[in-house]
Amino acid sequence: MLEMSHNHLLISASLIVAMMAGFTGLSVMQGASSLNLVERKRAVIMAAITMGTGIWSMHFVAMLGMELPVPFFYDALITLASALVAILVVGIALLIMHFMPRTTQTKTAAGFIVGSGILAMHYLGMYGIKLVLPVYSGIGIFVAIATSVVLSTSMIFIAYKERENRNIIGGTILFGIAVFMVHFVAMAGTEFKEISNASVPDLRLSNEVLALGVAVASFVISGAFLLMSVSLLPSEMKVEPAEESTNTSTELETTQTAEPIKTDAEPEKELVQIPFEKNNQTHFIKVENIAAIRAEGHYTILYSADEKHFCPWNISEMKKRLSGQGFLQTHRSYLVNPLHISSFERTKDNGYLLFDQFSSFEKVPVSRSKLNEVRKELDLS
Repeated sequence: MLEMSHNHLLISASLIVAMMAGFTGLSVMQGASSLNLVERKRAVIMAAITMGTGIWSMHFVAMLGMELPVPFFYDALITLASALVAILVVGIALLIMHFMPRTTQTKTAAGFIVGSGILAMHYLGMYGIKLVLPVYSGIGIFVAIATSVVLSTSMIFIAYKERENRNIIGGTILFGIAVFMVHFVAMAGTEFKEISNASVPDLRLSNEVLALGVAVASFVISGAFLLMSVSLLPSEMKVEPAEESTNTSTELETTQTAEPIKTDAEPEKELVQIPFEKNNQTHFIKVENIAAIRAEGHYTILYSADEKHFCPWNISEMKKRLSGQGFLQTHRSYLVNPLHISSFERTKDNGYLLFDQFSSFEKVPVSRSKLNEVRKELDLS
């Protein structure tokens, strides 16, 4: 068997490529379930291309960093096919997560599909190696399967536990680790032997140059899609352009130190309806018909009796506008209407509010920091 070593610079680059692709793909899909059908499909395509290309790029850059004492190269058609497999399986998993109810079963299925896709891409890509023959051990394949399925499923459960920025970050880290670990666990169970009397082609590009090209291309794709989709910066941080100042220094000082003018402000108007977007139109729903509100990135999801609606307001704006309407904040991402609560389920450190008459969602979490406040408001303490 041939002695194998690795270029550590390319190995590090492969991990960064996987992280970037995972971050971009999960960010693109944040809030996608509330988009209309065409926009949701477009988001799935963008995320599948980004994450699938990232899986393949991580594998290919790492393989180009593999060093053997004999020359070898990669069949272009097989290598391309392995990339398409990665894109396809990620697309299927995203379709499940954004076009079907998010249950434990669907999350597990999506994680299993992603894990299987990583493995299929890896071993198909290995089949494309020429001039040397990979030899696999049964134990190595088994460990690679277990690692891929467990890590990929964990990634899905973390990324889709709540669609918040911290879940995007957690899912990104697990995605990168999953792709990276599966590759090297599989490689640990692989040895190579030279194929005798094989003709060596004229290799015009070194592995280092080719790896650099693949890494840059992956970053360009991820960066382009990320800029086209979403940002993790909260909308409140938008900076308005400064107006040109015409005041003298005396006028400026007076303005900065003057007391605010006190006037008898008109009472704030009671919010009766909340806007939501559907089929490129703005509709309205009465406040009393809303059972719960969930944060979804810079937007919110409104839950009514049998539907959920996409609202352009963020959770902070929603909380401010609903002030005095009786809504409770049970969690940093949830507001609920106590009029529709059916029961309260207490767990060790937190709890859940259940809404039996609503089919659009199962239950709403109560965080530990909000537990006492919610119990007091519901006269449970």
